[in-house]
Amino acid sequence: MKIKRAALTALAAVLTVSSPWAWTSLSARDHVYAESDAPTADVAIVLGTEVVGGEPSPRLAGRLETAARLVAAGRARVVLVSGDGASGEPPTMAAYLIELGVDAARIVQDPYGLDTYDTCIRARDVYGVRRALLVTQSYHVDRAVTLCRHLDLDADGVAAPCHCSWTLHASKWFRDYLASGKAAWDVVRARPPEVTSAPDPAVTNALAEPTTPR
Repeated sequence: MKIKRAALTALAAVLTVSSPWAWTSLSARDHVYAESDAPTADVAIVLGTEVVGGEPSPRLAGRLETAARLVAAGRARVVLVSGDGASGEPPTMAAYLIELGVDAARIVQDPYGLDTYDTCIRARDVYGVRRALLVTQSYHVDRAVTLCRHLDLDADGVAAPCHCSWTLHASKWFRDYLASGKAAWDVVRARPPEVTSAPDPAVTNALAEPTTPR
């Protein structure tokens, strides 16, 4: 009986921990695409991650390279790079996109996208984005899409290459598995972003820029 009780307790714990992850996975179903199958949107949002020595980490480079190809293919017109300005993420991301051939006038920086939830809510409330492609790795994309969609931002995810070892990919997947609990709690309590800002017309202005011949 003790063994059975312990097994049931362990099962209940696993189900409790896994339910937020299941929520993100199911909510993102039919809204995540490979780059080659990506739909179109005026705005592609690149979620920030580590910058090393003033350069994008391999994972961040994979996201930016994917976004640049989406723009080149006409699947997005403007790129919103969202990350921690104190860590230098947005300017580093913008500079890398320009190196990849993206018109600087088509890039908007949000220095207060301090986490995935903040990126989504600020894209909606500060930059007026209502429809977007979210560019990030496969281990993160379900949570990003789910958060944005539950914040009334019509989002589809585009999985970017990781450029990393399978062990790092697995560790990031496990981290995101755990982070899904915080994501669910943020949505339930309607958490405001860490930094609130006045509406910024930067995305609207960038969309109004004339197309530069390539």
